[in-house]
Amino acid sequence: MGATKLNIHSKDINAIAAIAKVFAHPARVSILQYISKQESCICNDIVDEIDLAQPTISQHLQVISKADLLKGNFKGNSLCYCLNLERFQEFQELFNSFFNATKFNCC
Repeated sequence: MGATKLNIHSKDINAIAAIAKVFAHPARVSILQYISKQESCICNDIVDEIDLAQPTISQHLQVISKADLLKGNFKGNSLCYCLNLERFQEFQELFNSFFNATKFNCC
């Protein structure tokens, strides 16, 4: 989908597509699951756990961050990640609303 075509869809539809992109790759799901179990973690911790190269993990973290599902702060020179639980709640409500409305519309 070209960037110029995003404006033909509603804000909610674009939000659903953005979050679906995050969950469309098993590495990103694994990263989210790992982060959810930590108080905070740095990229190298994720690399050790997920067993992918650091640049690959960084690319996946960018996709997750673009959906605003992560919060990060610096501890020294390291960026520590945690989940943005408010955003998770927003997406859960958005998905539930979409699935319920779609199911209701079916004959």
